[in-house]
Amino acid sequence: MQFLQHLIEFIGNHYWLATAFLVVLALLIITEGRKAGKAITTQQATTLINRENALVVDVRPKKDYAAGHIVDSINIPQDSFATRMAELEKHKERPIILACANGQHSGPCSKQLKAAGYNQVSRLANGIGGWRSDNLPLVKG
Repeated sequence: MQFLQHLIEFIGNHYWLATAFLVVLALLIITEGRKAGKAITTQQATTLINRENALVVDVRPKKDYAAGHIVDSINIPQDSFATRMAELEKHKERPIILACANGQHSGPCSKQLKAAGYNQVSRLANGIGGWRSDNLPLVKG
């Protein structure tokens, strides 16, 4: 409790410093979010898949992928993504949608693809959990 009192006192005495910290933190979050690629909704994802032949890359572990995944998606788990990224080379000109469990773990994979020159990379906002909650189909196996 004493820490909180000291923090409030510090912010009161150094409000310019605290404001500058919050601005820098916000800018850092925005910049990192942009590097990770655009997050798209399930509706935008289905449009990309149906109209532009987007490839869905599921970065969840193999057992989670087998329990239910988007039709025609491929599985490259996040922990082996860097070593298996070459498998996507033949799809470099297609839009790529990265899907994870809840939309939080596909960012690092997106950064890797962008650094390798992939221009059309998106992340599925809310991941497979969002896909499932929108009652969109998943296949097992």
